[in-house]
Amino acid sequence: MMFMIPAYEKLLKCYDSYKAKIDFTPKVALILGSGLGDYADDIRVVDTLDYHDIEGFPVSTVPGHKGRFIFGYVDDVPVVCMQGRVHYYEGYEMSDVVLPTRLMKMMGAEVLFLTNAAGGMQLGMHAGDFMLIKDQIASFVPSPLRGANIEELGVRFPDMSQIYDLDLQDIVKRAASALEIRIKEGTYIQLSGPQFETPHEVAMCRTLGADAVGMSTACEAIAAKHMGMKVLGISCISNLASGISSIPLSHAEVQETADAVAPKFKALVTETIKAIGAQQN
Repeated sequence: MMFMIPAYEKLLKCYDSYKAKIDFTPKVALILGSGLGDYADDIRVVDTLDYHDIEGFPVSTVPGHKGRFIFGYVDDVPVVCMQGRVHYYEGYEMSDVVLPTRLMKMMGAEVLFLTNAAGGMQLGMHAGDFMLIKDQIASFVPSPLRGANIEELGVRFPDMSQIYDLDLQDIVKRAASALEIRIKEGTYIQLSGPQFETPHEVAMCRTLGADAVGMSTACEAIAAKHMGMKVLGISCISNLASGISSIPLSHAEVQETADAVAPKFKALVTETIKAIGAQQN
């Protein structure tokens, strides 16, 4: 009997569980970060699938993160929305953290659209700003590709010189301009969490060239790029990082800011997905 890598075996079981319940092929996979959790409720919903109903699927424990896939259409673009992501700090193996990303690719998604709430470190940033992710630093969390390579998903040593697709970045910038939404650009760094960063950790991140810091996204982008997906990412700057602002940080503050700018964020996401659909047709 041929040996199968456990992470791939688990992924296939999740895919079989999905196929037994859902008949839908998305083109865009959207991971909803803090403040965007109810975005999927506003699309033309075709079907839903709770994470609990997928055999072996990891389930988020974070307040404000629901646990289900929503399948539907943004305009005429078929999408799968992930309401609630899992994080490395919740205690999951990194292979479980990126399992949903890999599963959405197997569903048929060609584009991964990542959103998150992040701490701003770039000079001139304010809480409520949006940042288009142009590059990332993922050196402080384990690589999702660590261990035996799953050849069915991608090559052993994938190129990461351009994780975030340039054409998709242009689409976001045009959408933001049309909506008169100011959007900054920068590099995102993922730290493990769950604690917020110390002032000196933030200073280190800035020295490394990062503009925003968070606890997700970069690992998912690596897994998606490994599988050949086009990747797009936008951060909602929910707070200024420690040492940039003297105000103590809390999850409630992050959620409050993200909720306040959610209408703009939703509009930007919608226009971007519509433009992606028009480009693919």
